[in-house]
Amino acid sequence: MTEKEFDQGFVEALDAVLEAMAENAEIAPEKFYSVACILENLRFFSPVLYGALLKGKP
Repeated sequence: MTEKEFDQGFVEALDAVLEAMAENAEIAPEKFYSVACILENLRFFSPVLYGALLKGKP
């Protein structure tokens, strides 16, 4: 898997989580905002995560 493929899949997964949370009326807006910020930071660091996964492979 290339870094571009990893990034695309990772972004799609994060967007799916965010969309599912947005559709759930039981989630408080404050919690939604907090999780959205965390997901945005994870998206920003996807190249770092990809590199860490590559280093972890034997």
